[in-house]
Amino acid sequence: MAAYIARRTLLAVLTLFTVSFLSWLIIQLPEGDYIDMYVNQIERNRGTTLTIQEQAEVRVEWGLNQPMLKQYWDWLSGIILHADFGRSYSGFGKDSSARTPNKDLLKDRIPLTIALTGFTILVTWTLAIPIGIYSAVRQHSIGDYTFTFLGFTGLAVPDFLLGLVLMYVFLAYFHQSVGGLFSGDYQFAPWSFAKVVDLLQHMIIPAIVLGTAGTAGLIRIMRNNLLDELEKPYVITARAKGQVEWKLIAKYPVRVAINPFISGIGGMLPALVGGSVIVSVVLSLPTLGPLLLTALRFQDLPLAGAILLLLAVLTVVGTLISDIMLVVVDPRIKLTGPSR
Repeated sequence: MAAYIARRTLLAVLTLFTVSFLSWLIIQLPEGDYIDMYVNQIERNRGTTLTIQEQAEVRVEWGLNQPMLKQYWDWLSGIILHADFGRSYSGFGKDSSARTPNKDLLKDRIPLTIALTGFTILVTWTLAIPIGIYSAVRQHSIGDYTFTFLGFTGLAVPDFLLGLVLMYVFLAYFHQSVGGLFSGDYQFAPWSFAKVVDLLQHMIIPAIVLGTAGTAGLIRIMRNNLLDELEKPYVITARAKGQVEWKLIAKYPVRVAINPFISGIGGMLPALVGGSVIVSVVLSLPTLGPLLLTALRFQDLPLAGAILLLLAVLTVVGTLISDIMLVVVDPRIKLTGPSR
């Protein structure tokens, strides 16, 4: 196990380095840079514009006059050596000290994003696993057809549309707003037990919205995998020996059918963050999604690069966790390499 984790850690470092470089390169593909947008905003707000000399001074001050590789290395070395994710281009003015450190922009959003993502996965699994088992065991029953219909409906309805509908229903009929992750009293309050409870209450609606499509898909996966396992000889033999049905299903076929759930953890973590951008904007969620959208719109390279690097870290960590959990759940899987 230790040797496996060491190998995966080395591969993770190489993967993160590659992803960070490709992300930095792709962000710079559109023409222009942040200074062009900065000049346009100055012109709209003040009715004046910066001269060519002033634009050049800002580029020098912010390091945008450097080659792309030099900008990337300065940003990456700051992260590696000093855990410094750079400064966002959101601060106006020629003085680079006026720019907001990316740490300040990310420190509150990262825990909330991870908490919402984890809660969404928990809700998704809690619904998908028992419903999938029921649909497989009660194949072609009214309940199976009902869950199949609801599953396809969940896959067809866009998440942001479901969010808008729930916002209207709760506001019109329950006089309660579902936007944000905190009530007004706890928005800027220090962390306490009451604030955590308030956060959990506000995460229910976003988790349902974000997890609807995933739950519907996982129900179908669980149902089909379990149906395949229930027809295998070892299940028929166990039934013939008088094994109690629910114990038989829970002990053997479910453990095999659940493998795709676990192996998909690595993809679910970044998918929920990246795929929740529109939902986060609609529901006013203070997560990484809207911040990434803003950074990409304004070509804010340090901030966008930092968020994409964090998504890559989530992917690598999630994949490692899923591989280890697969060994625990399914003893047929080994972490050791092929024998020679």
